[in-house]
Amino acid sequence: MVKDTRFIATGRRKEAVARVELKPGRGEFIVNRKGLDTYFVREVSRMLVRQPLIATNLLNKFNVSVNVCGGGLSGQAGAICHGIARALLKYDAGVRAVLKKAHFLTRDPRMKERKKYGQKGARARFQWTKR
Repeated sequence: MVKDTRFIATGRRKEAVARVELKPGRGEFIVNRKGLDTYFVREVSRMLVRQPLIATNLLNKFNVSVNVCGGGLSGQAGAICHGIARALLKYDAGVRAVLKKAHFLTRDPRMKERKKYGQKGARARFQWTKR
């Protein structure tokens, strides 16, 4: 493997879009020019971001640089997880079975439902009064 090799992929979840870049390194994470622990305060989000690398035993082999925008922190963590999994697939197609079994390659299709006209919200209706 060449030292200057980069693996770039895009991950999505809800309204969040993450552009992920993997470079051979020691396992450092940079998210929007901040460290992983600084950007994601919740431990659950940090665990979710690392899961594809842990599943493929490549946690300390790549430096991960991410530019993520849109959505909330939970959606952004899911988008980064999806992007890392897709970038790992570009690195080695042999890890596809492991990533697919853990559902890291599946784009979660759940989105916010739009508000309907003449109504209070997506599902909520205005209360009907008889008198």
